[in-house]
Amino acid sequence: MLNINFVPDDYVQNSESRRTNVIYLVLLLVTMIALGASFTAIRIRYRSVTAKEMLVIMKMSQIQESIQQFEELQAKRKAMIKTALMTAELLEPVPRSVLLASLTNNLPDGASLLKIKLLQKEPPKATAPKGSASAAGTSKVKPAANDDESPEQRLETLVDIEGIASSDLQVAVYIEKLTASTLFDNVALVESKECKSQVGDALLRQFKLTAMLKKDIQITKEDIRKIACDTVAIQ
Repeated sequence: MLNINFVPDDYVQNSESRRTNVIYLVLLLVTMIALGASFTAIRIRYRSVTAKEMLVIMKMSQIQESIQQFEELQAKRKAMIKTALMTAELLEPVPRSVLLASLTNNLPDGASLLKIKLLQKEPPKATAPKGSASAAGTSKVKPAANDDESPEQRLETLVDIEGIASSDLQVAVYIEKLTASTLFDNVALVESKECKSQVGDALLRQFKLTAMLKKDIQITKEDIRKIACDTVAIQ
């Protein structure tokens, strides 16, 4: 039995062509969607990498600032230590060990020290004398301190000394020795009173002295060696 196709060939070809075009359009759309998704993913990843890079750059910048601040602090610390050492040298021109050794070595036999106190203060400022000036205007004023000196260099070091001796003669000998010392100046007796010994009923003299360290004094290694030798000899 014969099969007779009543559909025209043009219609069949057009239908197949439309189907093919639709398939191509679908494939193109899928490809475009895939490309768009890939582009979006790459864009997002690029932004993420860029953000991480900026974060790393910010952290590196903060680390560099921290290192710079640390170096500045170290430099300030070294400067402060240097200033502190210079100030200490100015405030203590004579080491305390040398000062104590000198005070001890000059003690007469039988005398001993009870208390030593160091006090630093600025010297009194010069003032004009009271009263009328001379007709020629030649009134003398006490010279003021050197303006080139720093406040530390203008300080005077006072020494308060308390001790016990067996007699006033020993106190006088001690004052004489301190006056002849290369370290002290203006040695003066403040008080000398009688007191009982803690061991036995012997009567002793409790004395208080004041002295001043000489300004611009320079202690040499020879002076320190001599004081050390005197200390060893006494021991």
